[in-house]
Formats: sequence, C-alpha cells, structure tokens
Amino acid sequence: MDKINFALIGASGYIAPRHMRAIRETGHNIIAALDPYDGIGIMDSYFPEASFFTEFERFDRFVDKWRRDGNKKIDYMSITTPNYLHDAHIRFALRSGADAICEKPLVLNPHNLEQLKVIEKESGKKVYTILQLRLHNSIIELKEKISKELKENPDKVYDIDLTYLTSRGKWYFQSWKGDESKSGGIASNIGVHFFDMLSWIFGEIEQNVVHIKQADTNTGFMKLKNANVRWFLSVNYDYIPEDVKESAQRTFRSIKVDGEEFEFSEGFTDLHTKSYQDILSGGGFGLDNAINSINIVSQIRKLTPVGLSGDYHPFCKKVIN
Repeated sequence: MDKINFALIGASGYIAPRHMRAIRETGHNIIAALDPYDGIGIMDSYFPEASFFTEFERFDRFVDKWRRDGNKKIDYMSITTPNYLHDAHIRFALRSGADAICEKPLVLNPHNLEQLKVIEKESGKKVYTILQLRLHNSIIELKEKISKELKENPDKVYDIDLTYLTSRGKWYFQSWKGDESKSGGIASNIGVHFFDMLSWIFGEIEQNVVHIKQADTNTGFMKLKNANVRWFLSVNYDYIPEDVKESAQRTFRSIKVDGEEFEFSEGFTDLHTKSYQDILSGGGFGLDNAINSINIVSQIRKLTPVGLSGDYHPFCKKVIN
C-alpha cells in the first residue's frame, strides 16, 4: 500500500501522540504539523522529518504550495486542537482538499454539524470523529448483549450509573479546558464519549436533567429510549473513592448496568490506532454519528441545575451534603 499523507493540527496536546502513533502504526506519514507551542520533542519519536509550524499562516501556505507541487497531496488532516477550534480547523481541512479526522467533541453546538455537512458536500471530502469507545471489545459485546435482549423485550428500560473521575491539578482551570466557552465545560470535555457510547447502545435521549453544575463537576440524569442514566463527571480528586486513592490511582471509571458493574478498564491503549484502521479501510464515524452526543452536551451546558432532587447519582452527596 502506498503511504497516505497526513497533516496534524495541534501537535503539543495531551492526545496528539495517540494520533501520531496511530498514523505510524498504520504505516503512513505526517508531512506537516502545526502548533503555537514549539516544545514538540515528541515529534522525534514519530515523524522527525515532518515540517513544523507555529503560525497558521505559514502552515496554510505550506499546505497550499505542497498540494500544487506536481502530484503531491495531503489526504487527511488530523485535528487535536482545543475544542472551540475544531469547527474552523475542520473547515480548513475540507477547503484544502483533505478529509478531516477530528478529536471529540467534534464541535460544541449541533448547528455547527449542519454547516459542516454543507461544506462536505461542496468539497467532496469527509469529516470523521474519534468515537473510540465504539471500538472497545467489551463495549461492542455489551451492545450485542443489549441488542439481543431488546429484540426479545423492546420496552425494557435499564438502570445505568455512570461515574467518571479523572483528577486534574490547578493548571486545568487556567488552561482552555477550564474555560467553558472554549472546552464546552466538564460534560463536553470528559463526558462526551461516554454519552455517545450510552446513546449508541440504549437509544436517543428523551429527557435531560442537570443536578450539579460546577467548574470541576457536572452531574445529572438522562432518560434514553431504553435506559435511565444517573451520571457523575468530575476532575476533583477529593471525590475519588478511598480505596482507589489508597492504590495511588487518580482516575476512577465505573458503569453499572442494573446494579452490576460493567468491566471495561482494560483495552484502551490501542483504540486510536483501531479508529484510524477503521477510517482508512472505508469505515469510520462521521457527522451523523456525532449528533446524539453533541445534542446531549449542548443541552447540559444550557440547563439550570436543580440540586439534589429527583433521581440523582449517589456521588452527588460528596459534593452537596
């Protein structure tokens, strides 16, 4: 197979090395990378020959000149920039004659998806998003199990508790991630892939309630077609269970289905590579796949929290006594 050429927008972020690794492990090449931060030593481990730019204007010029030089072509642009820039960078990729592979959340608001559909049609190029949990073996098995049960009993409603804590230091709130206008808030930043996974398995959202909305914690309840979901998302270390703290862990994830723990702690390391393999083999998740989760997090951002009323997640009492 001929090597496929990639450009990377956002080379210094936390998730960028997973994209570099995925491109290398699928046997392809990064031609150029862009990031305003220039301490990108990680590039030496993956694509040391890639042209690197700290200014968008120079990157834009390189991409334009490169594709006009004979038969050269950038096939894909991988986008790992702050959430609020995804929309603009996807548009740039499509206008430059490349397909876009963008980290989640694909965009912050549902209306952006409709505009991107128009540009897809105009350009003849596609937008793909990374929804790696859909490629996790345990989650695929859960979907198959639930689908089989719902075939036998279409009206069954499951009770789900989703708990995800990924501790972050003070830096988090000084970065773009702590600015809701840039990240979309906690639900968008750390919850969107879980909401995508749950709506993929249990159906579209029918009701959305927020119980607590703080800078470091969002909690709520959502009714999906076939599930009632109590969810708790936080970057606050204090809310992690004591036994997890004692094992020196700073992350805790749990999904309970009808009171039973669903085990999916392993199998995360290669999901970006699986995502790239899926896209490059003609699969991948496009704009329509992103709609449910973008709708959910957009609603959460606009909802007024109701406090500890109704069916709330047990961890809420860690926040409000």
